Amino acid sequence: MTNSKTLSPEQQVELIETLKVRFEKNPNRHKDIEWENVQARLEANSDKLWSLYELERTEGEPDVIEYDQESDEYIFYDCSKESPKGRRSICYDREALESRKKHQPDNSAIDVATEMGIELLNEQQYRLLQELGNFDMKTSSWIKTPSDIREAGGAIFCDYRYGHVFVYHNGASSYYGSRGFRGLVRV
Repeated sequence: MTNSKTLSPEQQVELIETLKVRFEKNPNRHKDIEWENVQARLEANSDKLWSLYELERTEGEPDVIEYDQESDEYIFYDCSKESPKGRRSICYDREALESRKKHQPDNSAIDVATEMGIELLNEQQYRLLQELGNFDMKTSSWIKTPSDIREAGGAIFCDYRYGHVFVYHNGASSYYGSRGFRGLVRV
């Protein structure tokens, strides 16, 4: 993580240009959304730029997926082909991390997401992402877990195999080199 949650003017310009190039390369992800409107929103929200920078820095390849008319927000999702490399080998949350007596992972998905100022995708959002391409064909991603599952010690994750999205469960304290998490930022 960077020490400050602000980007230099140069970093802001570079990030916006990276996001613009990705936006233009993937028009199927954001039909009826105009880049000029997205860019104006980004330039007016430097705190959100920092969160998007963190998605980019951890190899999430953020892109605009939705515009929520009700909240008047553009929503960026991680769009890397596989679960972001910079966010793998972590368990689900702090409670799970602290419950491991041996071989603790370095962090948890919920803690990292909180530090980055982002949200984990939920199942519906994960399925929406999969409608736009094939993601997590070799990896898997933790998703927001319902409280009743989490209270029982579990957490859920998804991947894409055999032309289908699969939703699985695992102990929340488990972690694997091929499992990370995907996030979103609302701007």
